[in-house]
Amino acid sequence: MRSRLLASTVASALLVAAGVGIGPPARAGTAAGKPSPVDRLIARMSLPEKVGQLFATYVYGGSATAPSAADATANRQAYGVGTGAEVVAKYHLGGVIYFSWSHNLDSPRQIAELSNGLQASAAASGPRIPLLVSTDQEHGIVQRLPAPATLFPGNMALGAGRSLVDAYSAARITGRELAAVGIQQAWAPSADVNVNPANPVIGVRSFGSDPLLVAGMTAAQVLGFQSGAGVSVAAKHFPGHGDTRDDSHTALPVIHHTRAEWQRLDAPPFRAAIAAGVDTIMTAHIVVPSLDASGDPATLSPPILTGLLREQLGFRGVVVTDSLAMAGVRQKYGDDRVPVLALKAGADLLLMPPNLDLAVNSVLAAVASGELPEARIDQSVRRILTVKQRRGVLDGVPPVDPAGAERIVGQPAHQAELRKIADRTVTVLRNDAKLLPLPRADRSVLVTGWNSSAFDNVGTLAAGLTARGNRSTALPTGLPNDAKIAEAVAAAQANDLTIVLTQKSFDTTVSDPNARQQKLVHALAATGKPVVVVAVRDAYDVGHFDDVPTQLSTFGYTKASMEALTRVLTGEVAPAGKLPVSVPDPADPTAVRYPYGHGLTWRLRR
Repeated sequence: MRSRLLASTVASALLVAAGVGIGPPARAGTAAGKPSPVDRLIARMSLPEKVGQLFATYVYGGSATAPSAADATANRQAYGVGTGAEVVAKYHLGGVIYFSWSHNLDSPRQIAELSNGLQASAAASGPRIPLLVSTDQEHGIVQRLPAPATLFPGNMALGAGRSLVDAYSAARITGRELAAVGIQQAWAPSADVNVNPANPVIGVRSFGSDPLLVAGMTAAQVLGFQSGAGVSVAAKHFPGHGDTRDDSHTALPVIHHTRAEWQRLDAPPFRAAIAAGVDTIMTAHIVVPSLDASGDPATLSPPILTGLLREQLGFRGVVVTDSLAMAGVRQKYGDDRVPVLALKAGADLLLMPPNLDLAVNSVLAAVASGELPEARIDQSVRRILTVKQRRGVLDGVPPVDPAGAERIVGQPAHQAELRKIADRTVTVLRNDAKLLPLPRADRSVLVTGWNSSAFDNVGTLAAGLTARGNRSTALPTGLPNDAKIAEAVAAAQANDLTIVLTQKSFDTTVSDPNARQQKLVHALAATGKPVVVVAVRDAYDVGHFDDVPTQLSTFGYTKASMEALTRVLTGEVAPAGKLPVSVPDPADPTAVRYPYGHGLTWRLRR
């Protein structure tokens, strides 16, 4: 049964990627002239209740009703009340988004209990409409659920694996774990086509640089989350954030694609997502002059949200803004105007305004003045409630079982699927010295280079090699200074083999972060000892290392990716990944060092 379902899913995704196949979800409407349940509900709602449904934001605390003293203070400062439950009731919120920094995410049991408490508040107050509880669970470098959740490699790693079935399975399992803790909405997948190696905000969050690859994988993930797990998702970031050198969290990027280039490069994944029935599409805080010459970001652009997304692509679901606290949407207009202009442009759901009270009152004032007709508010509320109805949320959300959440999240079957999928993503780019796979031998191995504090990728790799009979030393360098480089070189000279991990850094607080990593790799290569370089985020790193004849990319540094890397290095698994992007020559960006689709493999030793 499951294999037939996966086969059907893959077929649908392929049809979607080709611009054929299933259509968008049907409109919520009437039967035989009778108002729909959604319309009857809207007719009973007051204007403040309807406006509340247009907002999703964060609350502080791991408990809906008994947060810590610090979290209660943070809630009062932001919202004037002390608990998340009171925030939901005060503003009649349409949704709540979870983060670690707002102390919402500690364990499956705690998250489930928080979700139950917030839903109880929504069910007991105002219009009694359940929340859509959400979080950013993209896989890879952007995922929020804590251990023991099943944390899959990210989109570019899945793109390297080339398997629509794997993309579907990762989304289905992730969606099932989200649902187990009471989260009904994931802000995923990223449908951006990453064609700019200098992109600081998308990069490995994209499936790759080929629009059809990204379209197929996007559709498979939409189907996996929504059809496979019943969890709503949002394809992002419309109209496409893949060709920028700026981060919209801190600046207002400008993308110079022509309209024809947009149709060819950026549009296909969003067309595929719509055809796959995606509930929601998230906007980007970017300027695209060929699509709107006003200079307004897409989030505030009627030609982009209404003209392109609604009228040309035919999207009938919910349009959600990216966070309204980001700098990219706050540069031209004040925080009182941004929510109103987003609604006028065609957005429905307003995510994380920096001042919720100001945002809500600004929308109410715009309705009172006639700038925003109440019928326009009703239109967005209808779309939001229709998604809630489609996902089984509108008629009430039964409490999730905290003990059941503990059984489901990170269960052995999910971990087994994770291992299989991760193994298919590791990509070998160069093996000139035939160093790989490593022969079984008693050797000393230094694992050094960039390390994630969250995943300890250096330590994970070293531990995996030690478990397979090597004598491994972990020496994280971070973004190394000269002293740390000298320490790593001395350690390399004392070992038989060095494996050095790099991660393209966009840290503006550090001087020349990537030059420092490149200096480390070149210094290690100059020892004359065998060196393996692994780009554990962007594969573009390896273009700088002509002097290292053994190169790989994992497109991420999660525990699963490092364990898969260990299995490939030691010959337990044959490498199967193929580059989902081209790696340019740093000396001549118009030249290609490794082409799209490149990837080496070998026969396993028996």
